[in-house]
Amino acid sequence: MRTYLFKTPTILKKLYPSLTWDKREEAEKKIYLTFDDGPIPEVTPWILDQLAAADVNATFFMVGENIKKHPDIFNLVVEAGHAFGNHTYNHLNGWKTTTETYLANINECKKIIEEQGQSTNLFRPPYGKIRREQISLVAKSHEIIMWDYLTGDFDQSLSADKIIRNFKKKVKSGAIVVFHDNIKSFEVLKKALPVFLSHFKKQDYQFMTL
Repeated sequence: MRTYLFKTPTILKKLYPSLTWDKREEAEKKIYLTFDDGPIPEVTPWILDQLAAADVNATFFMVGENIKKHPDIFNLVVEAGHAFGNHTYNHLNGWKTTTETYLANINECKKIIEEQGQSTNLFRPPYGKIRREQISLVAKSHEIIMWDYLTGDFDQSLSADKIIRNFKKKVKSGAIVVFHDNIKSFEVLKKALPVFLSHFKKQDYQFMTL
């Protein structure tokens, strides 16, 4: 059973105003496309090819453990001109993790990124689950990026056609949109991402990085 919402409710944005949910105040016909969980050799290069073919840039929120395993793929993302952010070292759920452990895990991912000669002040909590105490501490060094629209590409009970119909109706200017850069999502992603890019480019949207 689904326990998530495709579209983030306004009330949630108001409850946590320090988090970045969208860019509506500065965006006219702009979309902020993001990918979570990479880099993954079976998936990330394919995503990069799709973005290059559409002449689009995106923001990748990467897991430190995956960067450590696949530094060459991480560097492909950077060299292609895409933005990137910290997604913890082990994809931790903040609701189930002590604050001390959570911060240490973020710092471990930061260390791996710095070993590649890079840095970022962007952070996205895995699953979007982060407690208030964690927010207050992480925000001292990072902009915490949430989302306005979650595609649901990870949900294997949803068809690609359903996901496509949803985002065509619900994604609006200024939206931060989440797809996933992982094996579980790849079959849906292969069908949905090219349609997403084509659909919004035909409507003259610009794709922006965070």
